[in-house]
Amino acid sequence: MLAYLPPALRDLQLPLRVRLWDGKQLDLGPQPRVTLVVKDPSLVAQLASPSLDALGGAYVEGRLELEGPIREVIAVGDALSQALLGDDDNAELPRRAHDKATDAAAISYHYDLSNAFYALWLDREMVYSCAYFETGTEDLEQAQQAKLRHLCRKLRLQPGERLLDVGCGWGGLARFAVREFGVEVFGITLSRAQLELARQRVEAAGLQGQVQLELLDYRDLPQDARFDKVVSVGMFEHVGHANLPLYCQRLFGAVKRGGLVMNHGITAKSTDGRSVGRGAGEFIDRYVFPHGELPHLATMTAQLSEAGLEVLDVENLRLHYARTLELWSARLEAQLPEAGQQVPEQVLRIWRLYLAGCAYGFARGWMSLHQILAVKPQEDGSHALPWTRADLYR
Repeated sequence: MLAYLPPALRDLQLPLRVRLWDGKQLDLGPQPRVTLVVKDPSLVAQLASPSLDALGGAYVEGRLELEGPIREVIAVGDALSQALLGDDDNAELPRRAHDKATDAAAISYHYDLSNAFYALWLDREMVYSCAYFETGTEDLEQAQQAKLRHLCRKLRLQPGERLLDVGCGWGGLARFAVREFGVEVFGITLSRAQLELARQRVEAAGLQGQVQLELLDYRDLPQDARFDKVVSVGMFEHVGHANLPLYCQRLFGAVKRGGLVMNHGITAKSTDGRSVGRGAGEFIDRYVFPHGELPHLATMTAQLSEAGLEVLDVENLRLHYARTLELWSARLEAQLPEAGQQVPEQVLRIWRLYLAGCAYGFARGWMSLHQILAVKPQEDGSHALPWTRADLYR
């Protein structure tokens, strides 16, 4: 009946129904949970080699529709791709230009999308990074507050200290650090939309005298060691492999001797930093994070060390990010009509796939998330960090 479908597709046993533009359909296994609606006849041939980039791109462009819960869509889509393509470990190592203009444009593409859209599915402080689940039962609000506290406690923030926040987003960490730990914060971002709302929230909280937020590239950070502590959350993913040495040098030059530096970010599975396989990395680069590059943990610690910072502590939060993304995705899915009023339909399709797909990917170890704490030692090699981690968990 559907002889023009690729034979390899017809032989699969997946909980997937394929419906064509003429209404004909084929179940690839018993009790389909997901329906793939092919609207463009030219797409049929591509189904014989269904990379995640090709499938995702066709959905974003409206050439196919996906029916079923988004988590099931992602799982079945991955099973389809794996069954026909196998495990692809041959993804390329990205080497992209990362000058100031290119990076500013990439940040604007992602973060200047719509503050109102982000507010629909983020927590009330709009913390757009991995949350921290101390028991695993926390809701998103509780887990994001726990993450902010975890970062501040790792930095051993003390009243009156000056904290540099590199990639400050909507200012949630800056406001928290001032309220809870009594520090002064200088934050930087390349997103004009983030900066505008962050400044509004700082003013509404009456924190103008303790929080200064600026539109500034990390390459232009002052190098006079004026800051007691440095925190960078979700930032080094945008730097690029070639610029990691410069990025780490800028952090080193900004912090005082004896000061702590916290890097919190997504890391690659492969030690060479290649993209996620079967086209998933290409989809993210094309539609979500242009020019993004994930370094492996070994690369990140090596570059921090080469810059003169001593790595003190590393914590893997991969499963915490899988849970965070699950909650973000569920919150977005619960508000699709509202989201559709904030962004174009194609953008909403991208973000549905991105959030659910990343939740799936982190849960399966396609990429990871690490917090890396380092110190700029005194001239004699000493520092004042406690001998154990005990103070973090009291």
